[in-house]
Amino acid sequence: MSTNPLVELTKLGQSIWHDNIERKLITSGNLKRLIDEDGLSGVTSNPAIFEKAIDGSELYADQMRDLAEAGKSPMEIYEALAIQDIQQAADVLSGVYERTGGRDGFVSLECNPLLANDTQGTL
Repeated sequence: MSTNPLVELTKLGQSIWHDNIERKLITSGNLKRLIDEDGLSGVTSNPAIFEKAIDGSELYADQMRDLAEAGKSPMEIYEALAIQDIQQAADVLSGVYERTGGRDGFVSLECNPLLANDTQGTL
């Protein structure tokens, strides 16, 4: 029986993070599978990742249309879409957070570059 190299890495103390987030990853159950089978312990995100996810999936269309019809700006629409995905991924990763005592189980969110020198705005 072959061993999973990612699981073996976690046994050595390495945290495995997935450098991609998209709604389908979450809604399909694949994120949960990566956690359960491969020892995934976190997910990274940034505007480029979200642009690719939003452009390549119909799963965002209804929410994007509703937000646009509500008069939201492009930045507000982006943030609403991204935050929903991040919150849902964090929910899936909550067991990792609990199991590791808060060492892992996070979803990173790159801050808006316009806030680079604004600590309060970033928070």
